[in-house]
Amino acid sequence: MSTILDLHTHSEASEDSRAPVEAYLNWIKLRAVERPVDGIVLTEHRQFNRGGDYRALEDKFGTMVLRASEVETNYGHMLVFGVNDDMVKRFDFADVHLDAQTLINEVARMGGIVVPCHPGRPNIGMYEHYQNKPPLENVVAVELLNGGSRKGEDERSAELIAKYGFAATGGSDSHLVSLIGLCATKFSAYIKTIEDLVRELKAGNYEPVDFRPRRKAVPHAVAMETR
Repeated sequence: MSTILDLHTHSEASEDSRAPVEAYLNWIKLRAVERPVDGIVLTEHRQFNRGGDYRALEDKFGTMVLRASEVETNYGHMLVFGVNDDMVKRFDFADVHLDAQTLINEVARMGGIVVPCHPGRPNIGMYEHYQNKPPLENVVAVELLNGGSRKGEDERSAELIAKYGFAATGGSDSHLVSLIGLCATKFSAYIKTIEDLVRELKAGNYEPVDFRPRRKAVPHAVAMETR
């Protein structure tokens, strides 16, 4: 049984989003045919948001809600999955100058995984940093499809994946309700918990899916062949 998750979303807990979680889940329910998403992962900016109990909303709309974080590093923005107390004690998620290599290594040691997001985006993506810095070690996957990407950004992400053999994910990067679920990740396994998600992200049995209308898919066959 496969699972489709939007791995990159921002609710009103992020300072630049005004999207309530309930509105996200209602939108997904109303557009289930065109965006068949089983769940979302809240990746609030520079924080791990422990607040809020979404179990009633999950039951009401039949859509899973998991939590992660988006942090800022010297190699661009990165999603941290499997956040636990040890990670929160070790890192100040509000620090916009986190060391990417330390973050990747320590999060893995503590049982999570770091996925660089929108790597093809200027200034805040890994692609640009790779032009004048050494490649990072122990990167398992990067975000290939981002619902907020401008022309050329996903293509640069595909270049990184093809060159380094990363696994590829997808996420909407939604800050507005109407954007939820535009891009997502299809896992071959059934996922119910954040622990399941971390395990499957490390295993690599998934692919990005694009639900954006009238958009040609970004080629990533070469990248998949190198894995």
